[in-house]
Formats: sequence, C-alpha cells, structure tokens
Amino acid sequence: QVQLVESGGGLVQAGGSLRLSCTASGRAAYNYPMGWFRQAPGKEREFVAVISWSGGSIYYADSVKGRFTISRDNAKNTVYLQMNSLKPEDTAVYYCAGDPDGNYRDYAAYEYGGQGTQVTVSS
Repeated sequence: QVQLVESGGGLVQAGGSLRLSCTASGRAAYNYPMGWFRQAPGKEREFVAVISWSGGSIYYADSVKGRFTISRDNAKNTVYLQMNSLKPEDTAVYYCAGDPDGNYRDYAAYEYGGQGTQVTVSS
C-alpha cells in the first residue's frame, strides 16, 4: 500500500508564495503520474496540476496557470507544488494523488491520495 504525505501548507498573505511537498512511501516504485487537487469549504475537490513520471508532460488548471509550478524528484519519491502570487481564492485543503486510471483531472480516477494540507491566503 502506498502512503502519500503532504506538507508545506500554512497561512500566507495575498501575493506570497508557498511550496507544497508530497512524499510517497510503501512500495519500491512510483513510476506513475502524480497530481495535485484542492478543495475549498463548501466546494467540490478540483484539479490543480498533474505531472507525468518523466516530468515531460505537465498540465495545469486555467486558474493556476502561470502562478503554480508542479515538479517531482523521483529519487526522493516526492512531488512539489510551487505556488506564487497567491490569491485569497487559492485558500483550500490541497491534496496530492497518484496513479490515475483514466481522466487525470478527476480525483476519483487516482489510486492513491493523501490526507491534505491546509493553505490559507489572507487578503
């Protein structure tokens, strides 16, 4: 069983930056795409970004394009989400997920998911 643990969330002012990390453990190989999702209070969980195993394919939600950067370090079994120019509407619990089967924009398609880390952006 794979465990995903997110870290790096916190409280930041609008315009600030945070870097989230998600580290996988529990098996020998993690050669699958990894994604980030977020869920704000009262809203559905939404796709943020996804990165392929090689890092050669990356996709972002339109709402974060140009501000967020997803990357991964396979030697450390870790995927990152660098978030710049944060806005109050970015406030949410951020989740990482691994090994999608089908639509990578659908959290339900992922085999593994973490517990989430809270990001709060104050105005």
